[in-house]
Amino acid sequence: MIPAIILASSLVLAVLGAPQQSNTTPIPILRYESEVNHDGSYKYSYETGNEIQVEETGVLKNPGVEGQEAQSAVGSFSYTAPDGTRITVTYTADENGFQPQGAHLPTPPPIPEAIQRALDYIASLPPEKRQGDQGGQRRRR
Repeated sequence: MIPAIILASSLVLAVLGAPQQSNTTPIPILRYESEVNHDGSYKYSYETGNEIQVEETGVLKNPGVEGQEAQSAVGSFSYTAPDGTRITVTYTADENGFQPQGAHLPTPPPIPEAIQRALDYIASLPPEKRQGDQGGQRRRR
């Protein structure tokens, strides 16, 4: 009886562990271009059958200058969201980080007028005042 249970359990596990049939159709690559240059610059782009489009161009800034070399890239990608909306993102990526732009991306609310006036006032102060130094006198604790 125990061998029959072990055999039945093994068969069930083998069936459950078998690779499942995939109902997805491979998406064709309609266009692909890539260029890599000896100076560190590059360019690539591609388009797929499901309307994904990508392109990017990159350059090496300050080549050969130790500590100042930086890769810089400018590009864009677009695709169709599940709700049918066309999403397009343009971006710059460099020593200042990844900076995307797109109509669908959230934007911060405007700075309230009173806070902006305070920030402008602080920016107009001499540096020693901005750092919390009250006329050269420091508090002692």
